[in-house]
Amino acid sequence: MSEMATRTDDGVSPPEDRKPDLPPPVLQVGFIGWARAHLFSSWTNSILTLLALWFLYKTVPPLLDWLIFSANWQEGTSRADCVKPGACWTMVRARFGQMMYGFYPEAERWRVNIAFLILFLGVAGILIRRVPYKLWIGAFLFLVYPFIAFLLFYGGLGLTPVDTSRWGGLMLTLIIAVTGIAVSLPVGVVLALGRRSAMPVIRILTVAFIEFVRGVPLITVLFMASVIFPLFLPEGVNFDKLVRALVGISLFASAYMAEVIRGGLQAIPKGQYEGAMSLGLNYWKMNAFIVLPQALRICIPGIVNSFIGLFMDTNLVLIMGLIELLGIAQASTRDPNWLGLINTALAFVSLIYFAFCFAMSRYSQALERKLQRGQRRQ
Repeated sequence: MSEMATRTDDGVSPPEDRKPDLPPPVLQVGFIGWARAHLFSSWTNSILTLLALWFLYKTVPPLLDWLIFSANWQEGTSRADCVKPGACWTMVRARFGQMMYGFYPEAERWRVNIAFLILFLGVAGILIRRVPYKLWIGAFLFLVYPFIAFLLFYGGLGLTPVDTSRWGGLMLTLIIAVTGIAVSLPVGVVLALGRRSAMPVIRILTVAFIEFVRGVPLITVLFMASVIFPLFLPEGVNFDKLVRALVGISLFASAYMAEVIRGGLQAIPKGQYEGAMSLGLNYWKMNAFIVLPQALRICIPGIVNSFIGLFMDTNLVLIMGLIELLGIAQASTRDPNWLGLINTALAFVSLIYFAFCFAMSRYSQALERKLQRGQRRQ
Protein backbone atom coordinates (compact mmCIF):
# COMPACT_ATOMS: atom_id res chain seq x y z
CA MET A 1 0.00 0.00 0.00
CA SER A 2 1.40 3.36 -0.97
CA GLU A 3 2.04 6.27 1.41
CA MET A 4 -0.93 8.14 -0.04
CA ALA A 5 -3.19 5.26 0.84
CA THR A 6 -2.41 5.63 4.52
CA ARG A 7 -3.71 9.20 4.61
CA THR A 8 -7.28 10.21 5.17
CA ASP A 9 -9.33 12.14 2.67
CA ASP A 10 -8.26 15.50 4.12
CA GLY A 11 -4.57 14.66 3.74
CA VAL A 12 -3.83 14.14 7.46
CA SER A 13 -2.21 10.95 8.71
CA PRO A 14 -4.30 8.85 11.12
CA PRO A 15 -3.35 9.09 14.83
CA GLU A 16 -1.60 5.71 14.89
CA ASP A 17 0.80 6.84 12.15
CA ARG A 18 1.75 10.17 13.70
CA LYS A 19 5.10 10.64 15.38
CA PRO A 20 5.10 11.61 19.09
CA ASP A 21 5.48 15.29 19.94
CA LEU A 22 8.99 16.44 20.63
CA PRO A 23 9.77 17.47 24.22
CA PRO A 24 10.20 21.19 24.89
CA PRO A 25 13.74 22.56 24.58
CA VAL A 26 15.70 21.79 27.73
CA LEU A 27 17.36 25.21 27.70
CA GLN A 28 14.03 27.05 27.69
CA VAL A 29 11.92 25.28 30.33
CA GLY A 30 12.34 24.12 33.89
CA PHE A 31 15.03 25.38 36.22
CA ILE A 32 17.54 25.85 33.39
CA GLY A 33 15.12 28.00 31.44
CA TRP A 34 14.23 30.03 34.52
CA ALA A 35 17.92 30.54 35.37
CA ARG A 36 18.72 31.71 31.84
CA ALA A 37 15.80 34.14 31.88
CA HIS A 38 16.36 35.57 35.36
CA LEU A 39 19.97 34.93 36.44
CA PHE A 40 22.01 34.79 33.22
CA SER A 41 19.96 36.93 30.84
CA SER A 42 22.86 39.37 30.32
CA TRP A 43 26.53 39.80 31.14
CA THR A 44 25.67 42.05 34.07
CA ASN A 45 23.19 39.60 35.56
CA SER A 46 25.63 36.73 35.03
CA ILE A 47 28.42 38.54 36.89
CA LEU A 48 26.08 39.50 39.74
CA THR A 49 24.81 35.92 39.97
CA LEU A 50 28.33 34.52 40.15
CA LEU A 51 29.28 37.05 42.82
CA ALA A 52 26.19 36.13 44.83
CA LEU A 53 27.01 32.41 44.56
CA TRP A 54 30.59 33.10 45.66
CA PHE A 55 29.30 35.11 48.64
CA LEU A 56 26.93 32.30 49.64
CA TYR A 57 29.74 29.77 49.31
CA LYS A 58 31.93 31.83 51.63
CA THR A 59 29.27 32.58 54.24
CA VAL A 60 26.67 29.78 54.40
CA PRO A 61 28.94 26.76 55.14
CA PRO A 62 30.83 28.52 57.98
CA LEU A 63 27.54 29.81 59.38
CA LEU A 64 25.96 26.34 59.35
CA ASP A 65 29.10 24.91 60.91
CA TRP A 66 28.97 27.49 63.72
CA LEU A 67 25.22 27.12 64.27
CA ILE A 68 24.87 23.33 64.00
CA PHE A 69 27.85 21.09 63.33
CA SER A 70 30.42 22.64 65.70
CA ALA A 71 27.86 23.92 68.22
CA ASN A 72 27.55 22.88 71.85
CA TRP A 73 24.22 21.15 72.50
CA GLN A 74 24.82 19.52 75.87
CA GLU A 75 23.48 20.73 79.19
CA GLY A 76 25.66 22.86 81.44
CA THR A 77 25.80 25.55 84.07
CA SER A 78 28.53 27.88 82.78
CA ARG A 79 30.53 28.83 79.72
CA ALA A 80 33.20 26.32 80.72
CA ASP A 81 30.84 23.57 79.56
CA CYS A 82 31.00 24.90 75.98
CA VAL A 83 34.15 23.19 74.71
CA LYS A 84 33.45 23.30 70.97
CA PRO A 85 34.19 26.41 68.85
CA GLY A 86 30.60 26.79 67.62
CA ALA A 87 27.52 28.36 69.15
CA CYS A 88 26.95 27.68 72.83
CA TRP A 89 23.36 26.45 72.81
CA THR A 90 24.10 25.22 76.32
CA MET A 91 23.46 28.77 77.50
CA VAL A 92 20.14 28.87 75.65
CA ARG A 93 19.08 25.58 77.25
CA ALA A 94 19.98 26.87 80.69
CA ARG A 95 18.15 30.18 80.15
CA PHE A 96 15.33 28.91 77.92
CA GLY A 97 12.58 29.30 80.51
CA GLN A 98 13.64 32.86 81.26
CA MET A 99 13.80 33.75 77.57
CA MET A 100 10.27 32.42 77.05
CA TYR A 101 8.53 33.72 80.20
CA GLY A 102 10.82 36.32 81.73
CA PHE A 103 10.62 36.23 85.53
CA TYR A 104 7.17 34.67 85.57
CA PRO A 105 6.95 32.11 88.42
CA GLU A 106 7.79 28.67 87.10
CA ALA A 107 4.88 27.05 88.93
CA GLU A 108 2.42 29.41 87.18
CA ARG A 109 3.73 29.18 83.63
CA TRP A 110 1.00 26.74 82.69
CA ARG A 111 -1.37 29.72 82.69
CA VAL A 112 0.68 31.43 79.99
CA ASN A 113 0.70 28.25 77.92
CA ILE A 114 -3.08 27.88 78.14
CA ALA A 115 -3.66 31.54 77.23
CA PHE A 116 -1.51 31.33 74.10
CA LEU A 117 -2.96 27.92 73.20
CA ILE A 118 -6.47 29.41 73.20
CA LEU A 119 -5.23 32.31 71.08
CA PHE A 120 -3.49 29.95 68.64
CA LEU A 121 -6.59 27.78 68.22
CA GLY A 122 -8.79 30.83 67.71
CA VAL A 123 -6.50 32.39 65.10
CA ALA A 124 -6.15 29.03 63.35
CA GLY A 125 -9.93 28.70 63.26
CA ILE A 126 -10.15 32.04 61.44
CA LEU A 127 -7.28 31.43 59.03
CA ILE A 128 -8.11 27.84 58.06
CA ARG A 129 -10.67 27.96 55.29
CA ARG A 130 -12.69 24.86 56.17
CA VAL A 131 -13.36 25.76 59.80
CA PRO A 132 -16.99 26.94 60.26
CA TYR A 133 -18.39 29.64 62.56
CA LYS A 134 -15.62 32.12 61.79
CA LEU A 135 -17.81 35.04 62.85
CA TRP A 136 -18.37 33.51 66.28
CA ILE A 137 -14.68 32.72 66.65
CA GLY A 138 -13.75 36.30 65.76
CA ALA A 139 -16.30 37.68 68.22
CA PHE A 140 -14.86 35.42 70.92
CA LEU A 141 -11.30 36.58 70.24
CA PHE A 142 -12.18 40.28 70.30
CA LEU A 143 -14.81 40.36 73.05
CA VAL A 144 -14.15 37.45 75.41
CA TYR A 145 -10.54 36.37 75.00
CA PRO A 146 -8.97 39.63 76.34
CA PHE A 147 -10.65 39.05 79.72
CA ILE A 148 -9.61 35.39 79.78
CA ALA A 149 -6.02 36.30 78.88
CA PHE A 150 -5.85 39.02 81.53
CA LEU A 151 -7.20 36.61 84.14
CA LEU A 152 -4.64 33.96 83.23
CA PHE A 153 -1.68 36.31 82.88
CA TYR A 154 -2.30 38.60 85.83
CA GLY A 155 -4.27 36.33 88.14
CA GLY A 156 -7.45 36.57 90.15
CA LEU A 157 -10.49 34.37 90.91
CA GLY A 158 -8.31 31.95 92.81
CA LEU A 159 -5.20 32.32 90.63
CA THR A 160 -2.04 33.71 92.20
CA PRO A 161 -1.50 37.35 91.12
CA VAL A 162 1.64 37.93 89.06
CA ASP A 163 2.64 41.58 88.63
CA THR A 164 3.44 42.82 85.14
CA SER A 165 6.98 43.68 86.28
CA ARG A 166 7.69 39.93 86.23
CA TRP A 167 6.44 39.45 82.68
CA GLY A 168 9.14 39.22 80.04
CA GLY A 169 10.78 37.26 77.28
CA LEU A 170 8.85 35.93 74.30
CA MET A 171 5.67 36.06 76.37
CA LEU A 172 5.88 39.85 76.67
CA THR A 173 6.89 40.22 73.02
CA LEU A 174 3.80 38.32 71.89
CA ILE A 175 1.50 40.21 74.25
CA ILE A 176 2.69 43.56 72.88
CA ALA A 177 2.62 42.43 69.24
CA VAL A 178 -0.80 40.76 69.41
CA THR A 179 -2.34 43.72 71.23
CA GLY A 180 -0.87 46.20 68.76
CA ILE A 181 -2.07 44.16 65.78
CA ALA A 182 -5.56 43.61 67.20
CA VAL A 183 -6.03 47.30 68.00
CA SER A 184 -4.29 48.93 65.04
CA LEU A 185 -6.38 47.30 62.31
CA PRO A 186 -9.88 48.41 63.40
CA VAL A 187 -8.65 51.78 64.67
CA GLY A 188 -6.70 52.26 61.45
CA VAL A 189 -9.86 51.60 59.42
CA VAL A 190 -11.77 54.22 61.42
CA LEU A 191 -8.95 56.76 61.03
CA ALA A 192 -8.71 56.10 57.28
CA LEU A 193 -12.45 56.64 56.87
CA GLY A 194 -12.25 59.75 59.03
CA ARG A 195 -9.45 61.18 56.90
CA ARG A 196 -11.63 60.80 53.79
CA SER A 197 -14.75 62.09 55.53
CA ALA A 198 -16.72 64.97 54.06
CA MET A 199 -17.14 66.46 57.54
CA PRO A 200 -14.34 69.03 58.05
CA VAL A 201 -14.06 68.63 61.83
CA ILE A 202 -13.60 64.86 61.67
CA ARG A 203 -11.21 65.12 58.73
CA ILE A 204 -9.03 67.77 60.39
CA LEU A 205 -8.85 65.88 63.69
CA THR A 206 -7.91 62.58 62.06
CA VAL A 207 -5.34 64.21 59.77
CA ALA A 208 -3.78 66.02 62.73
CA PHE A 209 -3.55 62.82 64.76
CA ILE A 210 -2.15 60.72 61.92
CA GLU A 211 0.46 63.25 60.84
CA PHE A 212 1.51 64.05 64.41
CA VAL A 213 2.04 60.39 65.32
CA ARG A 214 3.76 59.55 62.04
CA GLY A 215 6.04 62.55 62.45
CA VAL A 216 7.86 61.10 65.45
CA PRO A 217 9.66 57.76 65.87
CA LEU A 218 8.19 55.03 68.03
CA ILE A 219 10.96 55.35 70.60
CA THR A 220 9.87 58.96 71.17
CA VAL A 221 6.27 57.86 71.72
CA LEU A 222 7.42 55.27 74.26
CA PHE A 223 9.67 57.81 76.00
CA MET A 224 6.77 60.24 76.31
CA ALA A 225 4.52 57.46 77.65
CA SER A 226 7.17 56.47 80.17
CA VAL A 227 8.51 59.83 81.36
CA ILE A 228 6.39 62.76 80.14
CA PHE A 229 2.87 61.36 80.52
CA PRO A 230 3.13 60.66 84.30
CA LEU A 231 4.05 64.32 84.87
CA PHE A 232 0.53 65.39 83.80
CA LEU A 233 -1.24 62.99 86.17
CA PRO A 234 -2.45 64.00 89.64
CA GLU A 235 -0.31 63.03 92.58
CA GLY A 236 -0.78 59.41 93.53
CA VAL A 237 -2.30 58.47 90.16
CA ASN A 238 -0.21 56.22 87.98
CA PHE A 239 -0.72 53.65 85.25
CA ASP A 240 1.15 50.41 84.81
CA LYS A 241 4.17 50.65 82.51
CA LEU A 242 2.91 47.83 80.34
CA VAL A 243 -0.46 49.54 79.89
CA ARG A 244 1.28 52.76 78.81
CA ALA A 245 3.46 50.81 76.39
CA LEU A 246 0.47 49.02 74.88
CA VAL A 247 -1.44 52.28 74.42
CA GLY A 248 1.54 54.04 72.84
CA ILE A 249 2.37 51.20 70.46
CA SER A 250 -1.28 50.70 69.50
CA LEU A 251 -1.80 54.38 68.66
CA PHE A 252 1.47 54.52 66.74
CA ALA A 253 0.63 51.41 64.72
CA SER A 254 -2.92 52.67 64.10
CA ALA A 255 -1.64 55.86 62.47
CA TYR A 256 0.52 53.91 60.02
CA MET A 257 -2.24 51.38 59.42
CA ALA A 258 -4.62 54.24 58.56
CA GLU A 259 -2.34 55.36 55.73
CA VAL A 260 -2.06 51.81 54.39
CA ILE A 261 -5.84 51.41 54.33
CA ARG A 262 -6.33 54.89 52.88
CA GLY A 263 -4.21 53.80 49.93
CA GLY A 264 -6.55 50.86 49.39
CA LEU A 265 -9.60 53.12 49.61
CA GLN A 266 -8.17 55.48 47.00
CA ALA A 267 -7.68 52.55 44.62
CA ILE A 268 -11.41 51.76 44.58
CA PRO A 269 -13.05 53.11 41.39
CA LYS A 270 -15.60 55.85 41.82
CA GLY A 271 -18.18 53.65 40.14
CA GLN A 272 -18.21 51.35 43.18
CA TYR A 273 -19.34 54.23 45.39
CA GLU A 274 -21.94 55.35 42.85
CA GLY A 275 -23.25 51.81 42.45
CA ALA A 276 -23.62 51.41 46.22
CA MET A 277 -25.46 54.72 46.47
CA SER A 278 -27.77 53.74 43.62
CA LEU A 279 -28.78 50.67 45.66
CA GLY A 280 -29.86 52.94 48.50
CA LEU A 281 -27.08 51.92 50.89
CA ASN A 282 -26.16 54.41 53.58
CA TYR A 283 -22.58 55.44 54.37
CA TRP A 284 -21.81 52.65 56.82
CA LYS A 285 -23.38 49.85 54.77
CA MET A 286 -21.63 51.10 51.64
CA ASN A 287 -18.25 50.93 53.33
CA ALA A 288 -18.92 47.70 55.20
CA PHE A 289 -20.27 45.66 52.28
CA ILE A 290 -18.87 47.28 49.13
CA VAL A 291 -15.82 49.48 49.68
CA LEU A 292 -13.84 48.07 52.61
CA PRO A 293 -13.79 44.42 51.44
CA GLN A 294 -12.23 45.51 48.15
CA ALA A 295 -9.85 47.98 49.79
CA LEU A 296 -8.59 45.44 52.33
CA ARG A 297 -7.92 42.92 49.56
CA ILE A 298 -5.85 45.47 47.69
CA CYS A 299 -3.71 46.49 50.67
CA ILE A 300 -3.05 43.02 52.13
CA PRO A 301 0.73 43.33 51.48
CA GLY A 302 0.87 46.71 53.21
CA ILE A 303 -1.15 45.47 56.19
CA VAL A 304 1.07 42.44 56.73
CA ASN A 305 4.16 44.60 56.26
CA SER A 306 2.92 46.85 59.07
CA PHE A 307 2.30 43.80 61.27
CA ILE A 308 5.84 42.55 60.66
CA GLY A 309 7.31 45.98 61.42
CA LEU A 310 5.27 46.17 64.62
CA PHE A 311 6.48 42.73 65.71
CA MET A 312 10.11 43.73 65.20
CA ASP A 313 9.63 47.06 67.00
CA THR A 314 8.50 45.40 70.22
CA ASN A 315 12.10 45.41 71.48
CA LEU A 316 11.91 49.20 71.85
CA VAL A 317 9.88 48.79 75.05
CA LEU A 318 13.21 48.21 76.75
CA ILE A 319 13.41 52.00 77.11
CA MET A 320 10.47 51.74 79.53
CA GLY A 321 12.12 49.05 81.63
CA LEU A 322 10.14 46.18 80.09
CA ILE A 323 12.44 43.24 79.36
CA GLU A 324 11.11 41.39 76.32
CA LEU A 325 12.82 38.64 74.33
CA LEU A 326 15.83 40.61 73.11
CA GLY A 327 16.31 42.28 76.49
CA ILE A 328 16.26 38.93 78.30
CA ALA A 329 18.74 37.46 75.81
CA GLN A 330 21.14 40.37 76.28
CA ALA A 331 20.76 40.25 80.05
CA SER A 332 21.53 36.52 80.05
CA THR A 333 24.95 37.15 78.53
CA ARG A 334 25.81 39.57 81.35
CA ASP A 335 25.65 36.73 83.85
CA PRO A 336 29.23 35.94 85.01
CA ASN A 337 28.65 32.31 84.05
CA TRP A 338 27.80 33.18 80.44
CA LEU A 339 29.90 36.25 79.63
CA GLY A 340 30.85 36.76 76.00
CA LEU A 341 28.07 34.65 74.44
CA ILE A 342 26.15 37.54 72.92
CA ASN A 343 26.44 36.07 69.40
CA THR A 344 24.64 32.90 70.42
CA ALA A 345 21.92 34.84 72.20
CA LEU A 346 21.38 37.13 69.20
CA ALA A 347 21.31 34.14 66.84
CA PHE A 348 18.59 32.50 68.93
CA VAL A 349 16.52 35.69 69.02
CA SER A 350 17.01 36.20 65.27
CA LEU A 351 15.70 32.72 64.52
CA ILE A 352 12.56 33.37 66.57
CA TYR A 353 11.94 36.73 64.90
CA PHE A 354 12.53 35.20 61.48
CA ALA A 355 10.09 32.33 62.17
CA PHE A 356 7.22 34.65 63.11
CA CYS A 357 7.87 37.21 60.35
CA PHE A 358 8.35 34.53 57.69
CA ALA A 359 5.10 32.84 58.72
CA MET A 360 3.18 36.12 58.41
CA SER A 361 4.68 36.90 55.00
CA ARG A 362 3.94 33.40 53.65
CA TYR A 363 0.34 33.56 54.80
CA SER A 364 0.03 36.97 53.17
CA GLN A 365 1.21 35.52 49.86
CA ALA A 366 -1.18 32.58 50.17
CA LEU A 367 -4.05 34.95 50.90
CA GLU A 368 -3.14 37.08 47.88
CA ARG A 369 -3.16 34.04 45.62
CA LYS A 370 -6.47 32.93 47.05
CA LEU A 371 -8.14 36.29 46.48
CA GLN A 372 -6.30 36.83 43.18
CA ARG A 373 -5.50 40.35 44.22
CA GLY A 374 -2.31 42.36 44.37
CA GLN A 375 0.85 41.99 42.37
CA ARG A 376 3.31 39.30 43.35
CA ARG A 377 6.98 39.65 42.65
CA GLN A 378 8.11 37.17 40.08
